[in-house]
Amino acid sequence: MYDETWSSLKNHRRPEWLDDAKYGIYFHWGPYSVPECGINGSWYPNQMYIKGMKQNRHHVKHYGDPSKFGYKDLIPFFTAEFFDADEWAKLIKDAGAKFAGPVTEHHDGFSMWKSDVNEWNAFNMGPKRDIVGEMATSLRKQGLKFMTAFHHAHRWYFYPHWKKKFDTSDPKYTELYGPLHDENARGIKAWFRQDPPNKEFLDNWFTKIKEVIDNYQPDLMWFDFGLGRINDIYRKKMVAYYYNKAENWGKEVEILYKNHDLPPGVGILDYELGKSSQLTYHKWITDTTVDNQGAWSFVKKAGFKTPKKIIHDLVDRVAKNGYLLMNFGPKANGMIPEETKVIFKELGDWLRVNGEAIYGSTSWSIAEEGPIKLRKSEFIEIQVFLFKERKNSIYSSKDIRFTSKGNALYAIVLGWPKNELRIKKINPRKGLIYKNDIKSITLLGYDGKLSWEYGKKGLTIQVPEIKPCKHAFVFKILFE
Repeated sequence: MYDETWSSLKNHRRPEWLDDAKYGIYFHWGPYSVPECGINGSWYPNQMYIKGMKQNRHHVKHYGDPSKFGYKDLIPFFTAEFFDADEWAKLIKDAGAKFAGPVTEHHDGFSMWKSDVNEWNAFNMGPKRDIVGEMATSLRKQGLKFMTAFHHAHRWYFYPHWKKKFDTSDPKYTELYGPLHDENARGIKAWFRQDPPNKEFLDNWFTKIKEVIDNYQPDLMWFDFGLGRINDIYRKKMVAYYYNKAENWGKEVEILYKNHDLPPGVGILDYELGKSSQLTYHKWITDTTVDNQGAWSFVKKAGFKTPKKIIHDLVDRVAKNGYLLMNFGPKANGMIPEETKVIFKELGDWLRVNGEAIYGSTSWSIAEEGPIKLRKSEFIEIQVFLFKERKNSIYSSKDIRFTSKGNALYAIVLGWPKNELRIKKINPRKGLIYKNDIKSITLLGYDGKLSWEYGKKGLTIQVPEIKPCKHAFVFKILFE
């Protein structure tokens, strides 16, 4: 069992199932899904109260001034009438994910489970369903591990309690909007220099997590950046409670977190909308999203990434010792956008052919070959996403990523080679592989034989005319 100390908690062992899984899916869904507005749709509850913001203009136009119609008043429109947990779980399973789950509570304070701690929850109002409970049951029926994501640590900083004209300053609604504080703040302090969370807030923060742990036994818990603002004693108490519960359940569990919000070894580091520029010694994960603007919930005018891009990003992450957690945004009525379904189908189709190079694999001593590389330290993807990937990250058949499993090395090529594939980093001069080490080379999804040569210019493989799949192609190099 674990003590409430970092020196004890750092001894936590990473689950083997997570290292094998590599890839999961979660979803942002709540009353903030109703307006379908904003660059970051899940921040609508914050930005609807800020004059001049796009969300504020949208709110005034469609619902009225937020002094008359607050965020709480959107909840009845979060209807979820088309929500079908079994259908969603099957869709996620068919997309090839190995773990999945909901955002249990975002910064907005609305709980997506049947809660005795927070009356503002999806079982009491809005959908009047236990979304977390239903998804836990349905996902586990599909053989997937169940995860929960917590964002509610940032709720302390999310709403303008100092603006008396809004419902956010009304004591009747503190269970949703959080305890009133900094009520006399003015100017920049109002948003950026607030006092730290008080005991009432911290107790509520922990009690909500404890309720989810006790009721749903998540295999994985993900925490947003607000965790770094939680008092150290409470963070240790939360982690110890979860890991000790898992010991009692006989389960291997893990915590995912951002920045340095937990000490090294306590959980696994997450790069939001990002990826490592190189092979790392530590495990890490990216949470990214199917839309192409980082909306984090369904936004009507947001576009979608191509299946090709998502597959390439998955391959790149796994080759560099990382995992992928992909988000999608359902509509407020519970419908999943058709574009999301297309992406899921193509991901699943690709993994059914090539999954052996991903699931249960490990990174090789060389992660990549080819011209497309991220600059060093480019971990936070907002830079990559907005500026670099659109201009300079169109992979080709010269871009190769490597994974390994058993006696096989997988060369995953991010474009279809014409006639032949040449892998320069597999070269007898380097001494990593001798010609006699190679037993056979095959192309996953293709039944025919491949001829190959190994010489000074590298490993050259003759490529068939017929593509076995789309987007990325896996050459399996089997050793004696």
